Amino acid sequence: MLSYDQDRRRLAIALSGLAGFVDAVGFLSANGYFVSFMSGNSTRLGVALSSGSSVALVPALLIAGFVCGVTLGALIALRTGGRRKPMILGMVATLLLIGATARWAGHETVMLASLVLAMGATNNTFQRGGEVTVGLTYMTGALVRLGQGLALWLAGKAEPGWIQWGLLWAGLLIGAVLGAFFQSQLPYGCLWIAAAWAGMMALVAIRLPAES
Repeated sequence: MLSYDQDRRRLAIALSGLAGFVDAVGFLSANGYFVSFMSGNSTRLGVALSSGSSVALVPALLIAGFVCGVTLGALIALRTGGRRKPMILGMVATLLLIGATARWAGHETVMLASLVLAMGATNNTFQRGGEVTVGLTYMTGALVRLGQGLALWLAGKAEPGWIQWGLLWAGLLIGAVLGAFFQSQLPYGCLWIAAAWAGMMALVAIRLPAES
């Protein structure tokens, strides 16, 4: 996060907001399961397996779908190189459009599959050398780095911009608040908003200089 310029930092924060938005919609639509937070689904999978519960299939499928989304996004990144950001985000917007259409048509399973694929793919937006540099759908690492930055600040040794990790987390939180609001007030329209959000981010990414 700190190695990127201000435009890319803003893009990362906006995308973490999108992830929070979509995850809140998915969480409220899937009885407390997540479409982007796989640590939570892994814990629920472990609890279900320990009790021999048949509901273990739900988190297992969501985790598998997320991995498939990451894989698909990584393949696109490999093929598109320095222009991977707009290509990946264009795919994310398309998947969210599929999810919105599926909800409108009453196909909740297809909707959740589209959302989890989109969220997995999103994490390939920021990477170097094939490694993810900014996780957009999970914030534990960001909070750890925020805490480390705070410790360095208290010790008078902080790197400039360390607060950006807190802004990344705040982006996800604000997105989740908006997602929950629109899920309750506009359940058949909230995913259209998410798709438009992703589409706008793809257009923003097009304007960024290509990177290695």
